[in-house]
Amino acid sequence: MTLVIWAEGRLVGSHEAALSAVDHGITVGDGVFETCTVLDGQAFALTRHLARLARSAHGLGLEAPDEQKVRDGVSAVLAAAESGAGRFDGRLRITVTAGVGPLGSGRVPGAQTVVVAAQDGTMAPESSSARSPWPRNERSPIVGLKTTSYAENVVALADAKAKGADESILPNTVGALCEGTGSNVFVERGGELLTPPLESGCLAGITRALAVEWGAEAGLPVREASIDELPFSVLNEVSAGTAQLTLTSSGRNVQPVTVLDGVPVVAGEVTLAVREVFERLCRERLDP
Repeated sequence: MTLVIWAEGRLVGSHEAALSAVDHGITVGDGVFETCTVLDGQAFALTRHLARLARSAHGLGLEAPDEQKVRDGVSAVLAAAESGAGRFDGRLRITVTAGVGPLGSGRVPGAQTVVVAAQDGTMAPESSSARSPWPRNERSPIVGLKTTSYAENVVALADAKAKGADESILPNTVGALCEGTGSNVFVERGGELLTPPLESGCLAGITRALAVEWGAEAGLPVREASIDELPFSVLNEVSAGTAQLTLTSSGRNVQPVTVLDGVPVVAGEVTLAVREVFERLCRERLDP
């Protein structure tokens, strides 16, 4: 397996010390990140990911990341990955933390740490998912931000894996369908493919947005749902076979759920059509 890491201007080994032990990203999870799909050695939708990275930083009260510094790290990592593995497909993660700081929650103004890493891999064509026993707090101060404070997702995903699944599907606190721990969700019902609105507390996913945009461009019935259109109980319809569930993310693209809570379910026709469009266009439009 290929793993290449760039930290603060230099390539480092996976077991090499690269960050301070009192970096705020380590001590209090004070940072933001993005994960991009890598296709043929190039980061997909990098401009969109960097724009969301800046939005997340702003929402967390951090200074905007130095975009050129981040792009330099991306270039260095992908060049090293290509030289070691030839044709390189996988994922790329960009992490920006608040830098070295005190042991408490206070920050040192102007400090910042940038890490970029790439790892090869392939995407699974289908998902086995499970309902989460815990909700997403749509009123959280960090809702919609892609932060390194990921403990809630780690616990929910561990619960799903204990149930034999690879993703956990979360409601929000008012019982609406929200998202997965690392994915957006779509439900196919009534001949349409619907995704929860951002007001539900879900992340404004890059793949989610492109699935909606490209699906609509292709004349397919895919859209963002209204605020009350997708209650969490819609998953009962999925289990019963009257609706279908789909996940989207940079690690999944458009991925039908074929097992929900241990029960086999089928992929929807609109889902498969949107997936076909996405798989074609993501290689034709590398930075949409």
